[in-house]
Amino acid sequence: MNSNGTSYQEEKPHQVDHVFRHHYGQLVASLSKRVGIAHLGLVEDAVQDAMLTALDAWPVSGEPKQPSAWLYQVAYRTLMSEFRSDKRKQTLLIQQALIQTDEQESKQDTGLQIPLSKEMSDDMLSLMFICCDSSLPAQSQLVFTLKSVCGFSTKEIAKRLFITQANVYKRFNRARSSLQTSELDIANLSLFELNRRFSNVLNVIYLIFTEGYLSSHPDKAIRLDLCQEAIHLASVLSEHPIGNKPETFALLALIFFHLARINSRQEGSGELILFSDQDRSLWHDKHIETGMSYLLASAKGEHLSRYHLEASIAAEHCLAPSFEQTNWQNILSAYDKLQQISPSALLGLNRAIVVSHLDGPEAALAYLASLTPPNWLACSYHWNAVKADLLFQIGKSQAAKLEMQKAIDAAPTEQIKALLRKRFDRYLV
Repeated sequence: MNSNGTSYQEEKPHQVDHVFRHHYGQLVASLSKRVGIAHLGLVEDAVQDAMLTALDAWPVSGEPKQPSAWLYQVAYRTLMSEFRSDKRKQTLLIQQALIQTDEQESKQDTGLQIPLSKEMSDDMLSLMFICCDSSLPAQSQLVFTLKSVCGFSTKEIAKRLFITQANVYKRFNRARSSLQTSELDIANLSLFELNRRFSNVLNVIYLIFTEGYLSSHPDKAIRLDLCQEAIHLASVLSEHPIGNKPETFALLALIFFHLARINSRQEGSGELILFSDQDRSLWHDKHIETGMSYLLASAKGEHLSRYHLEASIAAEHCLAPSFEQTNWQNILSAYDKLQQISPSALLGLNRAIVVSHLDGPEAALAYLASLTPPNWLACSYHWNAVKADLLFQIGKSQAAKLEMQKAIDAAPTEQIKALLRKRFDRYLV
């Protein structure tokens, strides 16, 4: 029983999630760096075993002062036992002098020489470059990296990439089979190869932030730990010659503009707040300033990326004195450019929302009718919610209610369902 009267067993699901999210990717990256990407599967198993051990040990002994060091040590010992049990793997131990290191460290009272937290995060970035193997299809790179390095669940990946969970499994297994035969190390990647992988690494960081900003987690609509991890990874990348590019600065600008609004996005009860109802006095001015600095830095290059345009849209929202005074014309222009350089079905839906603010709901519905959305979008809560909004606005209540119910039924979490109900309540009074 803890200080607030709940037992450890009651807290276990939340404890599992916190430990897994906060340490998983860093531990996998650091241990993979030590034994090689070809043994990534063994590393993942060892890290998961270490976390299960922690869940049994920590309630008795208390959480250690350095949880990541504790987990690293347990996972490392498990790995070494696995390697010693297989004669074929013992060669690696000898080659990398891991046997000697392990024996020496086991005799020391201080235990293993554990990587510092910052070094672990840098290892995570390095592993992301290795996993974003350009010989794999781009989507397979994303699936594998998000699952193995970032610890995303299959459901979370499917939601973020708009594919089925079965497709996630298929792509993950194919990528894993390919990378298990790889002897790649970050030090062996050529400058040309690092540059080829750069855009997908940036995309992984973008998806980490997106999942943090509006999470598919059943209990947490916002995952600040993921937002902070994305900022750290993007910042480290921006300081490296490979990542010191306008696209990285544009992504950082986008992240900081969105992060500036995070305190206004939830009520005290945890319910999400509609963007139009957010209290702008709660917006973080320093984050907006940081976002503007990164946006200016991103303007120095010649290449216009999706991150530049998404950041400019976010900037328009942050700089508008009120929701009603938003410069929708500038946002529409940005969406049109975005559709040219990085076409997406979801962009068309977002553009329809902007059209409704500029030309009214009938014009927006006409624009939607001109689109042919893929099945995943047509069946999503995004599409149905926008249609419901527009139909309510032109007085077609019966049709709107049908779309409204479709949207609520399709919403992936209770928090998003509650937000949609709040969104539609204004039409039903």
